[in-house]
Amino acid sequence: MDPLGAPSQFVDVESLPGWTDACEAKQLDSHQNAVEKAQADVRSPFPYRKDINAKIILWKGDVALLNCTAIVNTSNESLTDKNPVSESIFMHAGPDLRDELQKLKGCRTGEAKLTKGFNLAARFIIHTVGPKYKTRYRTAAESSLYSCYRNVLQLAKEQAMCSVGFCVINSLKRCYPLEDATHIALRTVRRFLEIHGETLEKVVFAVSELEEATYQKLLPLYFPRSLEEEIQSLPYLPADIGNAEGEPVVPERQIRITEKPGVPDDASDEEGLEADLSFIGSHAFARMEGDVDKQRRLILQGQLSEAALQKQHQRNYNRWLCQARAEDLSDIASLKALYQTGVDNCGRTVMVVVGRNIPVTLIDMEKALLYFIHVMDHIAVKEYVLVYFHTLTNDYNQLDSNFLKKLYDVVDAKYKRNLKALYFVHPTFRSKVSAWFFTTFTVSGLKDKIHYVESLQQLFTAIPPEQIDLPPFVLEYDARVSDCMWQARVLAPKWSSCPSPVLFCKCFRGGDFHILRMGRRKGGFLQNVGVFLSNNFLQFFFFFISPSRGIG
Repeated sequence: MDPLGAPSQFVDVESLPGWTDACEAKQLDSHQNAVEKAQADVRSPFPYRKDINAKIILWKGDVALLNCTAIVNTSNESLTDKNPVSESIFMHAGPDLRDELQKLKGCRTGEAKLTKGFNLAARFIIHTVGPKYKTRYRTAAESSLYSCYRNVLQLAKEQAMCSVGFCVINSLKRCYPLEDATHIALRTVRRFLEIHGETLEKVVFAVSELEEATYQKLLPLYFPRSLEEEIQSLPYLPADIGNAEGEPVVPERQIRITEKPGVPDDASDEEGLEADLSFIGSHAFARMEGDVDKQRRLILQGQLSEAALQKQHQRNYNRWLCQARAEDLSDIASLKALYQTGVDNCGRTVMVVVGRNIPVTLIDMEKALLYFIHVMDHIAVKEYVLVYFHTLTNDYNQLDSNFLKKLYDVVDAKYKRNLKALYFVHPTFRSKVSAWFFTTFTVSGLKDKIHYVESLQQLFTAIPPEQIDLPPFVLEYDARVSDCMWQARVLAPKWSSCPSPVLFCKCFRGGDFHILRMGRRKGGFLQNVGVFLSNNFLQFFFFFISPSRGIG
């Protein structure tokens, strides 16, 4: 007990700043309203909830010093573990706690047991046992850690507790990766508060200095403090966000039970045995997969059915998606080569790809593919358009056709089905030729969706200017080029009636080419000769344009 007049070492949870207060989110203004309008159909599975955020406290300190209804102790199965959290709790609670623990006769991994708080400020101590982590048993460890947090919260609910102080249950001795464990902790608490939020007033995460940064980083994913923060956090959610209660989902272990597995729901009993037998082999159990090696061999031989191919492709895509959500892709994200902006005139989501920001020779292209899948997976569920800025790209930014083919083969069918347009902004002659060969001979179904856009003015006819974020260098380039093209259009009518060759445009720079165009009127058509001057070669080409179309 504290000496008379001395300040107490215990900390009242009511005096701690809440999650919303600790780093006050910016008030929603007109800018956020615009974001909300543009992103109305893109919401996180953990939406912004002010009432839930008010219950959350992140505090750097010793959980044993919290003055709340109950605190959590992480231990081993005999409840005798010597870790910093347990030792502090035993020291402050006094010797009576050890005597009480002997009566419990241990605790299994994932379970939670209750004792009094004795000399602590907290009335109760909830003891739980976190799992030992091994990579090969990762799924079991995730399920056990989820059970720890869930059983602690369930016990608090049954005992009508007002506040709970959590330590970090995954101890260093048990080798559980901190970030993975934090994801499970936060989403389990979030889901519990969504369902049983009225039973708890405060949930405190008591962390050390080493753990604080990870919690600060991941809390906005599960407890966003504004709609804007919710949208910004969405791409960083992991692949497995659990079920409705936060429990890890293992598809292979899901059991589906129906009353009559061999009969569809709308079948009547009077149809007899023949109707029942007609459906044998159509339910899930009868469709168990055969030899995987045999399926792969049939794929190579081209003998696998279309349905089996689609199933194999979906399984392959899911593996890529899981890897994308587990990988650290912050280095690729920092390039700002792919980002979501507003909507087009038809209300479809607009995704922007900036070619100049992709240093192909300097980055891991497989990570770039993973980042594309990670960002686009939730976008591609609805109709969307892509805007690719080819502006001022060079050889270091040219995406290899093999990479594009791999990307096209890996992505799910929804990407191709819901892509309604691809606007190719500021294309060069070489890029047009490459795109034509790629869409003609390498992939199918993409050629009709590509629209070559020579200027931003043309792009704005499909996407309003306020709905797209443009890189500054694209604006500067377009302003320079548009002025040159305007001069060309002014001279075009005069030139089309001139019998002799006329140089109608001084210079037009497109990518790495300098283009000079000359032409003469011949047989009712304009015969144009273009001379492309690049580093060490000349290419001449001829093409015909009707006088009525002018020259652009």
